[in-house]
Amino acid sequence: MSRSLTPVWEALHTVADPEIPTVSIVALGMVKRVGWDDEGIDIDLVPTFLGCPALDLIRHRVVRAVAQAAGLSPEMVRVRWCTEVPWTSDRIRTEAHGPLRRMGIAPPPEPAEAGAGEPVPCPYCGSRDTRQDNAFGSTACRSLHYCRACRNPFEAMKPV
Repeated sequence: MSRSLTPVWEALHTVADPEIPTVSIVALGMVKRVGWDDEGIDIDLVPTFLGCPALDLIRHRVVRAVAQAAGLSPEMVRVRWCTEVPWTSDRIRTEAHGPLRRMGIAPPPEPAEAGAGEPVPCPYCGSRDTRQDNAFGSTACRSLHYCRACRNPFEAMKPV
């Protein structure tokens, strides 16, 4: 068994968030640590939301993808949810911004762009002539917005 982490990371890049299937858990900043020991592979993940109903599904997909990529039995892939440090939207990698926009979700603002009360750019047309309709979207990490320019509703990742 090879101890290279390259195939493990490649496998993790194929595991999509079930609620945002165009973005991997790596791009969402959910992977905290990956390591080998004599017993197998340890993977520490940070949940985007502790009450997320998809945590078991994500764990199952990670175990399956990594075991297959590393040539291990699923029992040798240990996934742990880390709650010591909360997930925040600044963990989302820039590589996720395009796929989020294509799904109609505005990515969180870059730290330099973030300002209290600043309108969220529309993921469809880029206009800042938008308003927040509801602080609560389809998931705990998103809010609902409306673009006055193109008249599309959209979700935005909350800057948490």
